[in-house]
Amino acid sequence: MPELAVRPAGLTDLEAALLDFEKHWWSLPGSKETEIRERFNLSTTRYYQLINALIDTEAALAYDPLLVKRLRRLRTARQRERTARRLGINIRV
Repeated sequence: MPELAVRPAGLTDLEAALLDFEKHWWSLPGSKETEIRERFNLSTTRYYQLINALIDTEAALAYDPLLVKRLRRLRTARQRERTARRLGINIRV
């Protein structure tokens, strides 16, 4: 039986679907970009804008804390890497 998460107040159907997709996209047969276009009718740029805004909300954290914390860590690591590249600093994560 599939796992059913209780959707917290303040989280829309689309936002819950985005989080669910982000959690399971790797198990799908097509590319992530193709799946994003087909499922959500969004460009990948817009998808990532929505995900990045969404993971900063308390509703998303309440819905799937492990996923949201992982996505936040990944985003922070990418930001540090970009900053280091701009400054010419060689960092190892």
